[in-house]
Amino acid sequence: MNASDLRALKAPLIALILMVAIGAGLVYYTNLTLKQAQLASAQQQKQLRDARVRLQKSGDEKDIIVRYLRSYQYLQRLGFAGDEQRINWLDGLRVANQQTQLFGVDYEISTQQPYPYANELDPGQLTLHQSLMKLSIKLLHEDDLMRFLATLAKQGAGVFSVNQCVVDRLDTGGSIRFQPNLRADCELAWITVRPGTPEDRKS
Repeated sequence: MNASDLRALKAPLIALILMVAIGAGLVYYTNLTLKQAQLASAQQQKQLRDARVRLQKSGDEKDIIVRYLRSYQYLQRLGFAGDEQRINWLDGLRVANQQTQLFGVDYEISTQQPYPYANELDPGQLTLHQSLMKLSIKLLHEDDLMRFLATLAKQGAGVFSVNQCVVDRLDTGGSIRFQPNLRADCELAWITVRPGTPEDRKS
């Protein structure tokens, strides 16, 4: 090949190089676009799976709510689930005192605090709380105390446990009139349950 032949091939060679470069660029761009499309497709698939999982969970949660709604509402009415119902507690004390025909009940309620035996009950994501109530009850005889506590429990004013009771004899001066002969000092723990909060988990 001589110089004139090379000059004749110069234009076709340049065109070939340009075509190769353009082809390589198109292949690179196509691969990049394909990878981006695959990544977008994978993200959409993940979002779709997440949406299906959320839908499944919401369906499961709905089934649980429907299954246990009546029981939860009963516990709410009982004063066990949800916020404290202190007014109901006091009404329960008043009615129990009237029905057992005692001589009045003095009380003192502390602030709410975590229930110390909650871990033994394994409440899961629920939190148990208690409010301690100190009672001073005047009695005619020992059986009045058990009747009063049983009557209080039947009021449906809440759930409580009796931590302790101390019974002392009163000085009646030998009188045989209808009057209290004993005084019972008791401590009750009114217990409530509610879903746990971040503050509860920190405590």
